Amino acid sequence: MKLHHINIKAPADLLAEEKNFFRDILGLSEGPRPAFTNPGYWLYYGDQPIVHLSQGDRHISGERGSYFDHVAFQTSGLGVFLRRLENAGIEYSTSYVDATATTQVFVNSPTGTRIEVSFADETL
Repeated sequence: MKLHHINIKAPADLLAEEKNFFRDILGLSEGPRPAFTNPGYWLYYGDQPIVHLSQGDRHISGERGSYFDHVAFQTSGLGVFLRRLENAGIEYSTSYVDATATTQVFVNSPTGTRIEVSFADETL
């Protein structure tokens, strides 16, 4: 099994901000999306649509609420990524996992989704 995509649902104005965040900050590209009944975007890494954004005015929750913490991406270019965040005025935190030689950068997207971007064998 592999992770296919994540889906984030938000009101139209916030959804546009979310699209711009994933495109401009995380480097994904907007691509084709089927003609679903509600508007949205598919954001691609290469030829894979890994982030689906769909318009909706209410949060989806179950009886218990959600314990979802974050979604993680792995890439390279730690210094470039940190400069991109700083130039955009986006707050972030970092941690280093010695056991895996990985620097983790945590940011919140405009919808409040916590994002981890991991950089193997790269340090601050």
